Amino acid sequence: MNEPKIKNRSFVVLGAILIQLALGAIYAWSVYTKLLVEAGWTKTQTQMVFSAGLALFAVAMILAGRMMPKVGPQKLALSGGIVLGLGYMLAGLFGAENFTTTFIFVGIMGGCGIGLGYVVPIAVGMRWFPDKKGLITGLAVAGFGFGATLWMALADKLGALGGGHLLANIGLSKTFMVYGVAYLVLVAIGSIWMVFPPEGWRPQGWVPPVATKQNSAGTIDFTSNQMLRTPQFYLILLTFTFGAAAGLMSIGLMRLWPQEALTKAGMSPIEAGAAATLAMAVFFALFNGLGRIVWGLISDKIGRKTSIIIMMATQGLAVILFQWMAGNVLTLYLFAMLIGFNFGGNFALFPTITADTFGTKHVGQNYGWVFIAYALGGIFGPVMGGKLGDLNNFPLAFTICGILCFVAVFTIYMVKPANKAVA
Repeated sequence: MNEPKIKNRSFVVLGAILIQLALGAIYAWSVYTKLLVEAGWTKTQTQMVFSAGLALFAVAMILAGRMMPKVGPQKLALSGGIVLGLGYMLAGLFGAENFTTTFIFVGIMGGCGIGLGYVVPIAVGMRWFPDKKGLITGLAVAGFGFGATLWMALADKLGALGGGHLLANIGLSKTFMVYGVAYLVLVAIGSIWMVFPPEGWRPQGWVPPVATKQNSAGTIDFTSNQMLRTPQFYLILLTFTFGAAAGLMSIGLMRLWPQEALTKAGMSPIEAGAAATLAMAVFFALFNGLGRIVWGLISDKIGRKTSIIIMMATQGLAVILFQWMAGNVLTLYLFAMLIGFNFGGNFALFPTITADTFGTKHVGQNYGWVFIAYALGGIFGPVMGGKLGDLNNFPLAFTICGILCFVAVFTIYMVKPANKAVA
């Protein structure tokens, strides 16, 4: 057996976190929207850039999965960093207040860069840590959640917690340019360790699991074409779509609805706005990152399917109750943490259940298809929430998404071991 190029697989974790810190740029978008509205943008235009980023992120992931066997994970990750970094630098160069160029360079180009790089740490990490797939995937994508808090904190103060002052000191355009350089550098460093171990490599003392009722892919590896012909794929896709819709709808309304609810409860608009910002930028974002690690660790102990059932059930309850909890500061922060924690779990559990069900060899390609759920949820959840908000009925949006999470409990329960013979 050939010796691996990386002697200590812990460096793979470090590289993964550095890459995902940069890719978490998309979740920091809301920190710029106030300045853009003041510059003449409509609120719809600010969300168009965010939605374009989400959609291109998901689409580019499919392309990245197909490219990985041809160009290798290291080059693919680096290309994602270049595309993302240049997108922000060009948006700043042409003027961040210009809707058309920012839509193209941040929304489309930035989204593509994130999609190209995102799947690499997941696929590489699973190959180096077949014994701890849940934990390593959680760690690999935790940087994505924590990255949002980092970039938001550096750009602007976060209420009572303080923060950076890039936006105030150098303006939005130069902030984009600085961030573009930072994203490119972080991904370039992290990509150094994005290499697969030799074929057949195993951690010392680890024995691959055999297929069981919970894990159908002990030694079975499905190609994407084979996976797409199984009912398991569509059940997993549907479950993820419901979970993503609830989380992304909550992200979209995490500032608007609490501000409205707190104001109705007697708080001044300024205080309500500060509390809502803190709920999103700190409590939701931090627990979004933490949830990726903890749910990944939990799933290694009790199994992926059981973990998703528990996560979806608790998320459904939390999202429904949030319509009443957002009107009190303490319960607002508590439920922002809970919803963020469960939302983050999606990104640790669905890559691993994809690998458990269809094998790790092609997980880079296969998870790209499963990740379509993120785009579907990202379109349905926020748009539905926004339209109901225009009708002054934010609570109904949370009720609908909460019910969908309960439906997801049943769709994931129906996932049985996949039989390659009929795939």
